[in-house]
Amino acid sequence: MYLEKMLQSQGFGSRKHCQQLIKSGAVSIDQDIMQNPKQKLNLENLVFDVYGKRYQYRENVYIALNKPTGYECSHQATHHFSVFDLFDDVLLNRGLQCVGRLDQDTTGLLLLTDDGQFLQALTHPKKHVDKVYRMQTADPISSEQIEQLKQGVELRNEQGTFAATDVQQLAACELQMTIHQGVYHQVKRMLAAVGNKVEQLHRVQIGALECPELKEGEWIYLTPEQIALARTREAI
Repeated sequence: MYLEKMLQSQGFGSRKHCQQLIKSGAVSIDQDIMQNPKQKLNLENLVFDVYGKRYQYRENVYIALNKPTGYECSHQATHHFSVFDLFDDVLLNRGLQCVGRLDQDTTGLLLLTDDGQFLQALTHPKKHVDKVYRMQTADPISSEQIEQLKQGVELRNEQGTFAATDVQQLAACELQMTIHQGVYHQVKRMLAAVGNKVEQLHRVQIGALECPELKEGEWIYLTPEQIALARTREAI
């Protein structure tokens, strides 16, 4: 791949802008300043610098974010910050998208990618990738409510019943459970359907991928092994 095309694929702007970066001496590989936009590159394990900042070539990006509260999963947030404010223009230029959504007041594991097939594999309604949530409830959780969640509840304007698995009561008002669909506000609506209310909600796992140990607002690139875990439909 030509140097200019590689830079463009990594989110550094238009082809013309990438040519200008190269001609201005802003791009280097192994401490050698690149001056030929048509320089052919071996992309395997390619590391390069732009204005002294190091980058690794990635055909696609797969990101795990510990989403903070007060952020919307939208490029055009209306009442809160956007999760995309947490990323630089280089990543945004790649067409970064959220893999599903979390409400602005929900924290925890949020995946982002520029790989449309990966996004489709995790969000298509027929895929039913498991998601594990931990929550604080307004009232103590009763054994009857837990049984109702396991048996399944009906949600207004949704077809069928919605059941949770691996329901664990962690404290009087703390619950963890796995859901298998992804309808709008599903966890909150399920708790409301059994007569309780979610006060705080945190997603701890998608598929077999657990949320990495990150502070709220921090993110990492996923390894191939972590990507495979996220593709695993069932939580482990």
